Amino acid sequence: MVEQTLILIKPDGLKKSLTGNILTRLSETKLEIIGAKMVKVSWQRANEHYRHLKDLPFYDELIKYIMGEYHKKKVMALVYWGENAISKVRDICGKTNPEEAESVSIRGAYGRITTKGVYENVIHASANTEDAEREIKLWFAPDELIIEAYPVVETTERVKTEKWK
Repeated sequence: MVEQTLILIKPDGLKKSLTGNILTRLSETKLEIIGAKMVKVSWQRANEHYRHLKDLPFYDELIKYIMGEYHKKKVMALVYWGENAISKVRDICGKTNPEEAESVSIRGAYGRITTKGVYENVIHASANTEDAEREIKLWFAPDELIIEAYPVVETTERVKTEKWK
């Protein structure tokens, strides 16, 4: 099944200069990158991204982590597309807990657990097709992807935006 998945190289992955290593590992999937950008993560986006974890005791630390409070204040957001994209990417990423991830996986090789119990696992990958759609739509606008991953509508809404002087 052809699908797309969101991947975030998290602030600790960027601080440790692991981008090249991670992209090399992800290239093993033979999937196509259809979107990529650097993002400064807002509190609103972080909360929306992790809304399903809101009731867990480490939630506040997780929000600080993804916003870059402990490392660089940015993430690299990517959308990979192709046959069985979600399972291929998740297999290479490894288990969420870096101590349980296989040592040959991205998280097993580069992740750690902080003394506060936060999994600094260097990468996020969508868990399923529903999460992928929600996450991709949160992190990317339709015109930032090179294919139409989901149906779009044209609007004439007036939106306040910034532009270069």
